[in-house]
Amino acid sequence: MKTNSMRRYWGIVIATILVTACKKEVKAPSQELAEAPIEKPVPKKYGFDFDAFTVVRDTIKNGDSFGQLMLENKVDYPKIVKIAEEFKDTFDVKRIKVGKPYVILKSKDTLEQARVFIYENDRVNYTVVDLRDSVRAYKRKKKVTYKPREVAGIVENNLSQSLDTLGVDYAVTINLSEIYAWTIDFFRLEKGDKFKIIYKERYINDTIYAGSEDIEAAYFEHKGTPVYAFAYQTDSLKQAMDYYDDEANNLRSTFLRAPIKFGYRLSSRYNLKRRIAYYGYKVRPHRGTDYAAPIGTPIIATADGTVTESRRKGGNGRYVKIRHNGTYSTQYLHMRKQKVKKGEYVRQGDVIGWVGMTGNTGGPHVCYRFWKHGVQVDPLREKLPTAEPIVDSLRTDYLDFISPLKQQLDCIAYPIPAKEDEEDLLTLNHTNETLKNQPSNN
Repeated sequence: MKTNSMRRYWGIVIATILVTACKKEVKAPSQELAEAPIEKPVPKKYGFDFDAFTVVRDTIKNGDSFGQLMLENKVDYPKIVKIAEEFKDTFDVKRIKVGKPYVILKSKDTLEQARVFIYENDRVNYTVVDLRDSVRAYKRKKKVTYKPREVAGIVENNLSQSLDTLGVDYAVTINLSEIYAWTIDFFRLEKGDKFKIIYKERYINDTIYAGSEDIEAAYFEHKGTPVYAFAYQTDSLKQAMDYYDDEANNLRSTFLRAPIKFGYRLSSRYNLKRRIAYYGYKVRPHRGTDYAAPIGTPIIATADGTVTESRRKGGNGRYVKIRHNGTYSTQYLHMRKQKVKKGEYVRQGDVIGWVGMTGNTGGPHVCYRFWKHGVQVDPLREKLPTAEPIVDSLRTDYLDFISPLKQQLDCIAYPIPAKEDEEDLLTLNHTNETLKNQPSNN
């Protein structure tokens, strides 16, 4: 019995020693791991470790060619030919543009030979020509993040200026004007018109601005009349995106309201009693609508149709006339040059010529004429036909889709005008002075 007790005793002691030793052995490596230095990942640009190369940054200049740049950086001629002949679809060496940035990664040795050529197609997309070993070329995109943005404003002078003061990209201004091109005349906005916009901005590495996405939702109040606009895809196969209002009506009309894009001035309206200095201030009916713009400004077709005339004639100068259907035709006068010929079919928004001063004109503009049943009428007074609304089968889905966007738009607050800020501050100061001068009850 005594022997067995002693065996149990020593067994427990040995087991305790072994467990303690295992704990120490297990613990020791963890301590060593904790103390070991952690290797930091090598920062890469365009997928390359720039520290491993001599880096040259520049932009394409007049007279530069890909071949010349490579020869200057000691690339073998056969490699240059291979890139030019075998990688045209990826990198067409004949189409590099002046002003585009590029990077050359050169070997860090006495030879300093170009190993990689990186060409920036735009702020996001770039092309890599890898000259190491077997030559290859491929396209890549920089990492882009999308940041949602809400904008609201009140028109003081014009839309462009109002959005510019809010730090909004001019492309957003154009996008907004195109959304409402059929419903709002942006040449005749009034002080006090209001707008709200929801869209996304693109950023490279979270900090470098890289443009904007299409507007997702908008609200525009013109002369007290509100018009909502929501981007919605009605056909996923054709990826057809259009803008509809809060009642599922298409904002697009069969005709644009102006033959040039937003940003220019309506200089003279349709007027049958107009007196013109050119003709000695005699009454000469003006059956067109004039839009003043710099020479060379693109003129666009306001609707689909077939070109019936493209010529130069008398006081009209160079002009294009388009038949849209059995009811409507349009004409565009005083062009510097026409882009289309008689018999061509054009789509709404296609460029058909450029603003000029041909014919009887005192300054660069396009005179836009509009026929209905063969009679010239004022297009700004015509109630033009609209595009088809969303089909009934999609209406419920559409209304569900826009519900949160509409609520978001409605909750965006307008900025307080500077004068109102000053008035509020004066009122607050006056109130404080009044309270300060009141006798104390104590």
